[in-house]
Amino acid sequence: MSREIKVYDTTLRDGTQGEGVSFSMEDKVRIAQRLDALGIHYIEGGWPGSNPKDLRFFKRVQGAVFKTAKISAFGSTRRPGVRPQEDSNLQALVEAGPPVVTIFGKSWDLHVTHALGTTLDENVAMIGDSVAYLLKHFEEVIYDAEHFFDGFKKNREYALKTLRAAEAAGAHCLVLCDTNGGGLPHEIVEIIREVKKHVKAETPLGIHVHNDTECAVANTLAAVSEGVNHIQGTINGYGERCGNANLVSIIPNLVLKMGLDCIPEPNLRELRDVSRFVSELANRTPWGAQPYVGDSAFAHKGGMHVSAVLKHPETYEHIDPEAVGNHRRVLVSELAGKANILWKAREYGIDLDRDTPDSRRILAELKALEDQGFQFEGAEASFELLMERALGRHKPYFELDAYRVIVEEQNRDAEPVAEATVRVRVKGILEHTAASGNGPVNALDAALRKALSPRFPALDDVSLHDYKVRILNGDAGTAATTRVLVESGIGTRRWTTVGCSSNIIEASLLALVDSLEYVVSRPIE
Repeated sequence: MSREIKVYDTTLRDGTQGEGVSFSMEDKVRIAQRLDALGIHYIEGGWPGSNPKDLRFFKRVQGAVFKTAKISAFGSTRRPGVRPQEDSNLQALVEAGPPVVTIFGKSWDLHVTHALGTTLDENVAMIGDSVAYLLKHFEEVIYDAEHFFDGFKKNREYALKTLRAAEAAGAHCLVLCDTNGGGLPHEIVEIIREVKKHVKAETPLGIHVHNDTECAVANTLAAVSEGVNHIQGTINGYGERCGNANLVSIIPNLVLKMGLDCIPEPNLRELRDVSRFVSELANRTPWGAQPYVGDSAFAHKGGMHVSAVLKHPETYEHIDPEAVGNHRRVLVSELAGKANILWKAREYGIDLDRDTPDSRRILAELKALEDQGFQFEGAEASFELLMERALGRHKPYFELDAYRVIVEEQNRDAEPVAEATVRVRVKGILEHTAASGNGPVNALDAALRKALSPRFPALDDVSLHDYKVRILNGDAGTAATTRVLVESGIGTRRWTTVGCSSNIIEASLLALVDSLEYVVSRPIE
């Protein structure tokens, strides 16, 4: 059997220290349930001594059933000069009542004298006293040696002395922390090797690192390679400053690359969904280029790459995307080759042979449009329409004959008024309508819907989810070419369209027309 690596998730505590990250108490319960289903061994729910919300969380989950995970509470050692049984922080941990508790203590003499304002000997006593006291109340006590690597570099003997105090008191695991995130892999390895010479062989070691040098994942894996069997981190690497070690990268590396027992391998297929779930509750946009689970992790753009992947996926994919719940994507752009076009055609149910006039025509049209400034890798609904038009299979449901937009400031104390007029042909019948809106683009959108909705009622349910404008040649000033991406949707269904012109209103209109044409030509379930 391979080594088992215990995974300790601190998204609900350390992750919330990241800028812009906050979870409600119910959010934390839902995340804990998803982490348990994933196979995480420990879930740190918060610091009950720091705020009432965390204490409520522990009370809330006391009756919950977790199949794999143990819930842990976080806190600090006792205060200087205070007995453990009289320390409010330690008493809050006892009141929270989880099966596991994790406390941190100072390893760096600088922090002892300047942050805590106590003596080096008192700090060592605080560590030992706190661990010994908590062992009377909890199944398991984990000791986080805060700033251990920095402390070891500055005062090796003292850092080791604090670690031995926790070990002697009976801590179940000694977690070495790179709290400032400044360590590099070779330093982590060297220091762990030294630590192992000064603690008992049977004493479990753990690792907790931050990402300030972009090395948190590498540092964690380096620690595992040195025999550390307990790793700490957060989902998506959320955390203070530059974040914590990203478990979404670490877990598949341990299982798929290093062949170690971590979470059950079939559970890896849930990894992308868990990552997205936590992003959603944190109200953070998912990182597109995130290894393993990002939209771009298995996205192929260059024509030669796509051609090779179609023959042998391993040529440009280090694992099967489905192993982590992801999927292969082929992008279409001016870099595309015929293989990209064939792949996308099959994806949309259009059967093309590799070297036919149809595939060459689509590729030529694509490259001509992208030369004008269009970009289709983020606007696949427009690309699908482009393919149908190039193949002569597109039958327009409506045609825009003309449009006019007027923006008038009627009162200097009020917002300008925008009014749009459109002439649209629907099955040969001319519709001539006008509508006002909050700006010219909104007015055009309203006028188009007013003209089309009586014949296409589904348009009443279409909503705009995103509207992006990019200036392509800023040196042209106000005459610059503008590209507009519009994301629309009905319910959970989403599609994106693109328009491009030196006139921002026309660029927006092209994207809007494609969006409305896409939805009326396809049933939305």
